[in-house]
Amino acid sequence: MKQTSILGLLGVFLFCALASFILVMRFYGVMPSVPLGVAICLWGMAVLCVLLAVRVRARIKDDQIGQDRSQLNPVTAAQFLVIGKASAWTGAIFGGGYVGLGIFVLTSHISAQDLPIVIASALGGVAMSAAGYWLEKSCTVPPVDAVR
Repeated sequence: MKQTSILGLLGVFLFCALASFILVMRFYGVMPSVPLGVAICLWGMAVLCVLLAVRVRARIKDDQIGQDRSQLNPVTAAQFLVIGKASAWTGAIFGGGYVGLGIFVLTSHISAQDLPIVIASALGGVAMSAAGYWLEKSCTVPPVDAVR
């Protein structure tokens, strides 16, 4: 599995922001308001990714990766890596989408009551993407030559 590219994440983020802005310009009048649950879920996943990254980094630092019950199983670390990768991409998509919506709401002054939740959702998406990327990096095993 290849490492996630920051430029790839940034490209997806910008594409989703632009696409969202264009779609919202046309369909804002028929869209429902953004539920608070979106921001809560995005921030919750960001916190989860940070907690998992801290746990994995501590275990790697203490050389506690292995098959013993007191150690972190390598398969579990690989599953955390997949969670981090998925969170990074999902955060880029949702963060970009809500940034596009936020730009429209800011520039049009149509519905100021949506602005706080849209900003919280956009920041939650960015935080989720950054935390997922950090979790993925934390689960990466150093090359064998670096260990010796």
